[in-house]
Amino acid sequence: MSLESSTLEAIPATTLSLKQFFLDKLEREAVLVRKTLERVPEGINDFKPHERSMALGYLASIVAGILGWIPTMIDRDELDLDDPSNEALRTKPLGTKAEMLAHLDRGLMAARKSLAATTDEHLLLPWTFKMGGRPVQQQPRNVMIADAVFSHLAHHRGQLTVYLRLADSTVPALYGPSADEFN
Repeated sequence: MSLESSTLEAIPATTLSLKQFFLDKLEREAVLVRKTLERVPEGINDFKPHERSMALGYLASIVAGILGWIPTMIDRDELDLDDPSNEALRTKPLGTKAEMLAHLDRGLMAARKSLAATTDEHLLLPWTFKMGGRPVQQQPRNVMIADAVFSHLAHHRGQLTVYLRLADSTVPALYGPSADEFN
């Protein structure tokens, strides 16, 4: 037996469904979001590192809510952000850390429920993001969830960790060590 064949035989053949992949990813990311939001200092929601930057409270509210976008992508075929009937889906600044964590928990519960109820076949169907009635992006749901939820979350959570450092808070270890947790 060659080294290549023995290596291949040692790897069990398993198939992970898209649905299970996203459920697992959701749980891992929820822990990291919570760690980050727990570090957001109270009373400085208007803090901005630059005049063109978002305010800390608004950015933290985005991070708190992103996982809650998953049900919209599973349960609806499209979202027109400019449609007044979708106003409830727009990010609104939350005042306290407790409100942000509660918002995260509500979104997480809804995302778990939608993912548990969906199928891999449904995750392969197209989903459209619109503004002003015009398509901005249309991709299979699994691509939109990967990009517009998880990648988008990593981007904004990364921004938030910079804000935390600039606001003299501590930065949590997320995908690797943090100077505040591992010296």
